[in-house]
Amino acid sequence: MSKLWKKDKDSLKPVENFTVGTDRELDMYLAPFDVLGSLAHIRMLQSIGLITQEESENLSAELKLIYSRIQTGDFKIEEGVEDIHSQVELELTRRLGDTGKKIHSGRSRNDQVLVDIKMYLRAEIEQVATEVSKLFHLLVGNSSKYQAHLLPGYTHFQLAMPSSFGLWFGAYAESLVDDLVMLEAAYRVVNKNPLGSAAGYGSSFPLNRKMTTDLLGFDNLTYNVVYAQMGRGKTERIVAGALAGIAATLGKMATDAILFMNPHFGFISFPDELTTGSSIMPHKKNPDVFEVMRARCNQLLALPNAIIQVTANLPSGYHRDYQLLKEMLFPSIQHLKECLQMMHLMLSNITVKENILEEDQYAFLFSVEEVNKLVLQGMPFRDAYKKVGQDIERGNYRPDRTLRHTHEGSLGNLCLPEIEQMMEDVLNRFNFAAVHRAYNALLA
Repeated sequence: MSKLWKKDKDSLKPVENFTVGTDRELDMYLAPFDVLGSLAHIRMLQSIGLITQEESENLSAELKLIYSRIQTGDFKIEEGVEDIHSQVELELTRRLGDTGKKIHSGRSRNDQVLVDIKMYLRAEIEQVATEVSKLFHLLVGNSSKYQAHLLPGYTHFQLAMPSSFGLWFGAYAESLVDDLVMLEAAYRVVNKNPLGSAAGYGSSFPLNRKMTTDLLGFDNLTYNVVYAQMGRGKTERIVAGALAGIAATLGKMATDAILFMNPHFGFISFPDELTTGSSIMPHKKNPDVFEVMRARCNQLLALPNAIIQVTANLPSGYHRDYQLLKEMLFPSIQHLKECLQMMHLMLSNITVKENILEEDQYAFLFSVEEVNKLVLQGMPFRDAYKKVGQDIERGNYRPDRTLRHTHEGSLGNLCLPEIEQMMEDVLNRFNFAAVHRAYNALLA
């Protein structure tokens, strides 16, 4: 097996298989970022005199060809090659001889995988934020569309007060705003450059770490080289926590939808092609999409703790334990994006029942409205509460079902423009465009 660390003797085959695991397959997620990191690294190496301008130009040209192959799917990690870093260096050495071997000067596989993962997570966070934004705008649109469609509100899962589909959709829209605040905080941690920390203790080469930071579009660098290595595991846990926040919002809405689809509620429905049937019960329209979504979201809620279980109590420095984080985190990110896309699909095709609260079973939802009317007429609240309670007990309760809610965030004043502005502000703070500009300059 081709390894960057190979000396004279090979490891026993079972040892290789056990320690490498699925890393080669997962490294394909990192492939484009490994090349981009190398493009920045060789420019820096040239600037400090470790490679010549000609060597830098030749390496850059070959790396750009590899990048193009990755983008078109015409690139793979060969059998017997340990990881993406080894594959890229192997191909450069085949093409350029000793020049290809110089690319590893001033860095270790440790900081190489650190920077690859950070760049990968930046890209994935951008994709997640994009999917969240799409779902958010659909929720806001549905909130406005169904503002006047009333819905029972529950506390303790008992009938409580009138709500509306406007409030229901809008609540989840605003929840996504806070979820993106957490994701943006995670992005701030991700967007710091660890390259140049080498194996976690720096290098005697006069590396220009600020240069690679700028070339790769990072906000800043992780200055302390020991802490750069300590960031492995911590970064993944912070990102997982932010993803779990989004998953919690989706999982709760999925559970609402499952309940609201139930015939005993019958508040919402979906086209047959978005539900599934039963093998023996011809009437069934099962909410399988929402059930699988809920299960996926529960898995994502467990992810931060799973990462903690792998990384807790590790001393400073690199440990091979960290490799397992890829197989935990990378597929989970894909699952979250799928859940966001499926929620968008389902809610784009939702049918909302009208005039729900006109049914007699929902009359008690308006008891608080009756209390408040008496208070507005001058009766003390406790007396008004007692009177309405006695009316209910004596069968004299005849509520007026007209609602007059006007304060901010109520069913009569959803404040959707304000919520949209909050989302726009959060999205702007990511500044994904700075990364794209840096990459375009590297690949020019």
